Amino acid sequence: MLKRAIALTGILIIALSMIPTLSFADDDPNEQVFYIGEPVNAGLDTGYEGSSSFGRDDLHFGWDLGRFTVSGYTSVKEDADGTPVFLKTPGDEVKLSFRLEQNINALDGNESLAINGDIDGYDVHFGIDKTDFGKGALIIRQTNYQNETGSPQVYTNYLSGVEQGADTEVELFEEGDYEVRLDYELKNDERKVGPVSILPGYANYKIDFKFKVRNGNCMVFPFDLATKMELANEAYAPNGFYLDLARSRYLDINVKKEVMAAGANGLVEDARFNGPARDGDQYTQEGIYTITVSNPYTGQETIKKIYVGDDPVLKACAVTGLSVEEIGGRLANGEVIAESGQLVAPEAAEEVIADEEGKGALVAILAILLVSCALATALVIAKKRRRFEAAEGPKLLNAENTPLSLPDGEEKAQ
Repeated sequence: MLKRAIALTGILIIALSMIPTLSFADDDPNEQVFYIGEPVNAGLDTGYEGSSSFGRDDLHFGWDLGRFTVSGYTSVKEDADGTPVFLKTPGDEVKLSFRLEQNINALDGNESLAINGDIDGYDVHFGIDKTDFGKGALIIRQTNYQNETGSPQVYTNYLSGVEQGADTEVELFEEGDYEVRLDYELKNDERKVGPVSILPGYANYKIDFKFKVRNGNCMVFPFDLATKMELANEAYAPNGFYLDLARSRYLDINVKKEVMAAGANGLVEDARFNGPARDGDQYTQEGIYTITVSNPYTGQETIKKIYVGDDPVLKACAVTGLSVEEIGGRLANGEVIAESGQLVAPEAAEEVIADEEGKGALVAILAILLVSCALATALVIAKKRRRFEAAEGPKLLNAENTPLSLPDGEEKAQ
């Protein structure tokens, strides 16, 4: 019985090994996918400028060549003109893929209908002069955050290089505006006498679309100019700070600077400027800076406040979270600002000041002691070195400079 079970198990293993392995590496059920682009009739020899829907007599009627998809994003919005905007967050990789659904040599199962090699193709929209497009030309062009439109990337003979039924990754995309077009030509060769084609029909088609990629975050990162460390909200930066947008190029950022001024009831915050800012801007003048960043595609807003300068009131604002007016009122009531930035009550003020002075004196004494120890160590080392040199001196003299008696009575140093 046991031998039979073992034999059956062996047969089962062999049978399973003969079944083709299915790969699901690219099939993530949680990944969002956006289908984009529809084919249209672009005319014939018009530089792919036509844009007509398919009628019943159209060669392309009733079947699709393939589908483009965008994936690797967190969410998608529509711009005012209906253009999809793909929002990416840290870790996202927005990519464009294409799935070819047809045998390009027998479209829609018809061996007389095929993708033709367009040897003198050209594209008016992208300014591409006549060239050999081959069996389909994929064209991609980016416009960056400075509104600079780059040169189109042209992938000729594209359809010959993709596998039917497979998702082929086209490209990964960072922030920017993108235009994509697949130009291809169909040949209808239904009239043949043997290998000879008789008046074959041709037509140009395209799948074209636009989309945008934006960072979905709404963050600004202020860094201390002196320490280069990131500053949190309500931070104190006596030497100033600079802004880092982490390569988010499409955020709206505004900086308001206020200074302390004497008001009718004490200190107040008085605005000095309030305007747009850029990535890398630096701020070193004394004041209170309010940074507001907003993402026009998500509607989110982030606000941070940074205190710059060596005025104790500014440090107290950062440490206590109180406004200039509140701190001014408490100072008027006799409180003092400790070295730490904390406000201290009048009855404890002298004790705190004395304690801070005592700490300062202790630090000074420790510094003097350290310097004294360093000097004493240096003196001991120098004294030992002199003793060593004094002891070695005669040895060198006796060993190398001892006079020798020569036969003629003269002396010569060795």
